[in-house]
Amino acid sequence: MEERGQMEYRLERDSMGEIRVPADRRYGAQTQRSLENFRIGDEKMPRGVVEALCEIKKAAAVVNSGLGLLDARVAAAIVRASGEAPAGKFEEDFVLSVWQTGSGTQTNMNVNEVLAHRASELLADSGIRVHPNDHVNKSQSSNDVFPAAMHLAAMKAVNGLLPAVRQLRETLDGKAQRFMKLVKTGRTHLQDATPITLGQEMSGWVGMLDRDIRMIGQATPMLEEIALGGTAVGTGINAPKGFDVLVCEEISRGIGMTVTPSRNKFQALTSKDELVFVHGAIRALAMDLLKIVNDVRWLASGPRCGLGEITIPENEPGSSIMPGKVNPTQCEAVSMVVAQVLGNDVTIGFAAGQGNFELNVCMPVLIHNFLQSCRLLTDAIFSFDEHCARGIEANVDQLERNATRSLMNVTALTPLIGYDRAAQVARHAHAENLTLKEAALALGVIAEEEFDRHMDLLKMCFPG
Repeated sequence: MEERGQMEYRLERDSMGEIRVPADRRYGAQTQRSLENFRIGDEKMPRGVVEALCEIKKAAAVVNSGLGLLDARVAAAIVRASGEAPAGKFEEDFVLSVWQTGSGTQTNMNVNEVLAHRASELLADSGIRVHPNDHVNKSQSSNDVFPAAMHLAAMKAVNGLLPAVRQLRETLDGKAQRFMKLVKTGRTHLQDATPITLGQEMSGWVGMLDRDIRMIGQATPMLEEIALGGTAVGTGINAPKGFDVLVCEEISRGIGMTVTPSRNKFQALTSKDELVFVHGAIRALAMDLLKIVNDVRWLASGPRCGLGEITIPENEPGSSIMPGKVNPTQCEAVSMVVAQVLGNDVTIGFAAGQGNFELNVCMPVLIHNFLQSCRLLTDAIFSFDEHCARGIEANVDQLERNATRSLMNVTALTPLIGYDRAAQVARHAHAENLTLKEAALALGVIAEEEFDRHMDLLKMCFPG
């Protein structure tokens, strides 16, 4: 042990020689080299990846011990350490940047070193020293472990996202049912169109979320195949026969989700198409959310000089200079999250294309962006649901006022008087600032009784 200033250090050794490591840290030489060589940005390897790696190390220790390749005491210590790490006991030891080697090797070794150190502490009385490569990483390579961890972390993140989507879906469906008979003017191209009910309009939002849930659910099983057993280049060198099947069975028991060995380990190491595919479904959700929140802020615009057809909760002051101003801030937050998700999608697509020969070398940034998309969308959806969607109410007077003034209600007369005459009525009403009824009677194209019978706005929303 030596001191440098106020910090105490110990000497650790790896294949490149000795290096000083802070005495109070459980990581070793390779983690320290990464810290010194990659001082880039503030983004740390996502917690979900570290937790997934710990699950893999735990499962590998059990399988290696069962195959007689690892001392049972060492395996038990690794299993215990692997369980302690996700609980946050070693938070200060998982310190590496996303911006590191593209294989994620340094993070794999960070986990190996921390678990080996802790396992050695647990075995101190026996004098056994656990080695990060020979024991914790046994039958594995960073090249199959890190891609497998990406899939495990991604599945967990998606499983956290879907409840948020379902919750918002239920909120909006309740609103849609409540407002199903409230007639409003429809709009296409931001111009007046034929009538629709507020409930029908909102049911479209519900339908979007239903489809998003279904698409994400259909895509996510692609992640169940994992690369473990492929080791360095997909051949499985240094992994015992059957290790891939056994370790997948052990992981499945540990995480409560089914994983299986990839049918083609060469594909699993170099291709990241599954993550691209699943994130594509997540991107679709993001685009639907953008449409929904844009509709909400349009419909709630005002309060006096906008559409004002719905009201939303007033959560906080909206201006530092305009007293009384309140803004659709939850909608804006979701919009910014969507912008980030779209940027993440571009990065994920580019990173997935960096599979040079036998290995993809852009994996850390790919999983960082994937998990960020899931986390941001989960948080944003829960926030929007709680602080905006649940408080949406209809402005009945404004809905009725706008609906009855719409010139496109003339569409109901087209079967009676024809398209050209109906257009003439609409143009005359607009030019002379008349109601449709006043314009139709002035032009003599229809009797008043006939006009009244066919100008039933609610019936126009539910024809047939």
